[in-house]
Amino acid sequence: MTATCEVSTILKQRSVGVLLHPTSLPGPLENGDIGHAAYRFIELLHSCGIKVWQMLPLGPTHEDKSPYQCLSAHAGNPKLISLDWLVDREWLDLAHVNSMPADEDYRMQCLQQARTFFYTRTGEEWLVRMEVFKQQHVAWLEDYALFMALKQKYQGQSWFEWPADVRHRDAEAMVESTEQLADEIAQVIFEQFVFFTQWHEVREYAARHNVKMFGDMPIFVAHDSADVWARRQNFLMNENGEMPYVAGVPPDAFSKTGQRWGNPLYDWKYMSDDGFDWWKSRFATQLELFDLIRIDHFRGLEACWMIPADEATAMHGHWEKAPGEALLSALFERFPHLPLVAEDLGVITDDVIALKNHFSLPGMKVLQFAFDGNTENPHLPHQHRSHDLIYTGTHDNDTTLGWVSNENNYSSEFLEAYAACDGISAEEKVLVMLRMAMSSVSFLCVMPMQDLLMLDSEARMNTPGTLDGNWQWRFEWQQVRPEMIDRIKQYIYLYQR
Repeated sequence: MTATCEVSTILKQRSVGVLLHPTSLPGPLENGDIGHAAYRFIELLHSCGIKVWQMLPLGPTHEDKSPYQCLSAHAGNPKLISLDWLVDREWLDLAHVNSMPADEDYRMQCLQQARTFFYTRTGEEWLVRMEVFKQQHVAWLEDYALFMALKQKYQGQSWFEWPADVRHRDAEAMVESTEQLADEIAQVIFEQFVFFTQWHEVREYAARHNVKMFGDMPIFVAHDSADVWARRQNFLMNENGEMPYVAGVPPDAFSKTGQRWGNPLYDWKYMSDDGFDWWKSRFATQLELFDLIRIDHFRGLEACWMIPADEATAMHGHWEKAPGEALLSALFERFPHLPLVAEDLGVITDDVIALKNHFSLPGMKVLQFAFDGNTENPHLPHQHRSHDLIYTGTHDNDTTLGWVSNENNYSSEFLEAYAACDGISAEEKVLVMLRMAMSSVSFLCVMPMQDLLMLDSEARMNTPGTLDGNWQWRFEWQQVRPEMIDRIKQYIYLYQR
């Protein structure tokens, strides 16, 4: 029996969304968080008539800050925790906060104090809520907490570099480590309790303001993650964490050598025999956080590009079939109204399209990919379908102002002929792009916050294939221009979004 995705009925009507990761919110610390600025952002969206807040994965990141290579497929990033929220509950002493330097360790030191006050100042109700949280997340929480405690003990080393007994999860070593690191484990669990509690409050506030939360799920997980360490039977690797193959994508028009991501590949036979239990658990957590979920690199559910681990590039890999239909059928059976969106960008085969269509999943169109001069380009507005989402650009693209300012990015002659925008400024061309996206038949139009603010390439969030300077962009409230807000409101009215 074919499952039916309920994404389009969740929103009920044509809508507009904004793409902004919480780390990009304004604030005094090293990154934005889910505190006061998140509530003000929801109010801004509501005041404009914008009904969707899309973001990147929320997991704890490695030092490169990439939300697509997280330390856990379940946990929330403790660096997104609001300190103001802790102060409001008297779990954090404001005098102590103000006496500390606002460096990278600042938030973590505050969280340590907050745990002490939580257990000495709070009432029975909060202690009960903590126990309920631990029970609800028992499938992953204890493993993650021990993983992070061990990672701290071994000074940030990857788990496959740890001593053999903890690397192999020897039963005696696990008991001993759990006892020795009890305080560190309790700290990690406290941070996760606070994160999920704060997030639920933010999500409830968004719901009261008619704003849906739209999350992102990377198809693969990081090699150095609690999921792989604790459940490595789900992945193609030996007990030491050594992998015969790693994930990536083959050479294409954008890269002559392809992309070697290095993520572990799934042992699909084990997962199939296990009834895809790991995936069901992962989706249960994501559905606790979001109203909509995008599967990044959806085509990997149909076939994965397997690269020999000793290859330096992705050139010499091969495609290996994946049981996408069986997996999605199992997920829809477990979650009948699974609100999925397929990231189907790049070179997509007929088999991938068939898989997406079999489950009636919305796909993505991006205007920045549309203007190469080919009138049959599927990203052009006249090719759109109501079932898909339309973006001006994504987190991997330049800002639209940066994009239109560099005519090497597109056929300027074709864009000007298609959109009748010859002889106008770059900012006016951004408005043309926004208008095209808004007027599309696509049920959901999403614009990055940078486009709403009319920002140039310096505000870019990520440049694929590079390591420096990514994931750091943040906006300031004074960048929100009243005339731009009025323009967005007008487009929402004109195009019935």
